[in-house]
Amino acid sequence: MANFGGHAIPGSFFLLFGFWHTVKHILHQYWRTSQPKGRQLPPSFFRKMDYCEGGMQLFASFVGIMVEQFVVDGPHARLYDSEAKAWVKLMNWQHSTMYLFFGISGIALLVRTASKRVPVGVDRLALSLALFVEGFLFYYHIHNRPPLDAHIHSLLLVAVFSGSASKMLEVFMRNHIILELLGSGFFILQGSWFYQIGFVLYPLSGPEWDLNAHNNIMFVTMCFCWHMAVAIILVTGTSSVVWFTVKRFSPQGRDVEIGMRNTSSDSRKALLEASEEE
Repeated sequence: MANFGGHAIPGSFFLLFGFWHTVKHILHQYWRTSQPKGRQLPPSFFRKMDYCEGGMQLFASFVGIMVEQFVVDGPHARLYDSEAKAWVKLMNWQHSTMYLFFGISGIALLVRTASKRVPVGVDRLALSLALFVEGFLFYYHIHNRPPLDAHIHSLLLVAVFSGSASKMLEVFMRNHIILELLGSGFFILQGSWFYQIGFVLYPLSGPEWDLNAHNNIMFVTMCFCWHMAVAIILVTGTSSVVWFTVKRFSPQGRDVEIGMRNTSSDSRKALLEASEEE
């Protein structure tokens, strides 16, 4: 994490995660509002999406842990050096712990998708817990740092804990599209703010930021609000594009499954018979 790339990689992950969730929730919402009454069984495409999400989440967490542990100057799975009588690379261990809980979240999603015996909402609960652990560790990650460094990381906690709270609410309030898109927006906000932290602490060009200047603290606070506005615009724009695209290419007047599956043979036969009678 102690470089620009170390902030850009998790930032990219959270950005993609936010856009992925936006698309997935809009597809679910379109399917729910387009089905005839009594139709409750969703198409298998949604299960495939969940398997893909859980697998990628688990894979990304595993890679993150391996990189944090076995990078050249990493702890190499050593937590305590008995000879030096000191902890070994606790920052790497903290990052590994964050990745661990996101890996657990991926496992929860895979298990919930594969088995109907798993209670509904376990995947959301695990994701909420992963975000809470991320924020909890970050809170004790920024002590004894310069004012701007500590402040810009504390703003990240707003996005992290807010995302955790929204996912926890989804455990009890299922299929609430506003709440689901709110959580997606917090993922996008978190991802873009990781990039902002990288640009401030490890600028790629230009002068370095004065980490003790109060004006810089005021600016990044205002900048966080701009990031929030951009996240809202991106979620709204993505949702609109997905909704109207799916609506444009979905079959009309039939058993709608948002264009992801063909109409069953019985339905096609019924439509042909109706057209012949006309």
